[in-house]
Amino acid sequence: MILKDRIAVVTGGAQGLGEALCLRLAAEGCGVVIGDINEEGAASTAARIVESGGKAFAMKVDVSDEASVESLFKLAIDQFGRVDVVVVNAAILIAEGIAEAEANKWRAVMNVNLFGTFLTFKHAARIMKEQGSGSIIAINSKSGKKGSAANSAYAASKFGGIGLVQSVALELAPLGIRCNAICPGNLLSGTLWTDPEKGLFKQYLEAGKVPGAETIEDVKQFYVNQVPLRRGCEYEDVGNMLVYMASDLSAYMTGQAINVTGGQEMR
Repeated sequence: MILKDRIAVVTGGAQGLGEALCLRLAAEGCGVVIGDINEEGAASTAARIVESGGKAFAMKVDVSDEASVESLFKLAIDQFGRVDVVVVNAAILIAEGIAEAEANKWRAVMNVNLFGTFLTFKHAARIMKEQGSGSIIAINSKSGKKGSAANSAYAASKFGGIGLVQSVALELAPLGIRCNAICPGNLLSGTLWTDPEKGLFKQYLEAGKVPGAETIEDVKQFYVNQVPLRRGCEYEDVGNMLVYMASDLSAYMTGQAINVTGGQEMR
């Protein structure tokens, strides 16, 4: 429990990776405040933490709306009095070829993934500047390091996210606040990929992102084959890096975007 008695705010914590990260932070000793557009899911994650003996609160949050983000941090201060760790996980992905991409969908991805990150950073910084301490961690992607065919909106938002992390890290370092990013590989067993209606396996197959793929299994094997360690990224892999970045073990690290990709991305 190397994060014992610290307070974490997590966006996008209702399901999948975000839920797993909230549970991991709680297991490491954090009180957790969870924001998500999926209010029921966020409440469910908080309930699981409380049932296991931890402390957690949840609320509905639209990260692209400043008043909503501000309310999330107000909840954290009202309940816990401080914010030590902020995890920016809320994101959406809509895979389309560039010639067929719908402008409103492309804009929506940027609005949630990049503008939402900015708003979360902004309100985290306001609190942490008064404290003189804190660790802000953006869940980015290997797509923030390398372009992604038929996925331009997501990649653009994640490239922009790394620039935002570096800029904020430079600004806040003199104040004792660190800002870093985690760039996971493909979470092939996670709900983002496996959901039968909106999952990436289905989206990528329909978008023709994997040449010659005829089935979802073809798409999955294509991505496994790209990883030197021959498996997809797991929630635990990301959680391990998150705990490290949130703790004093990484006290001399800021402005970094660390790959957790099994060797798929090495830059």
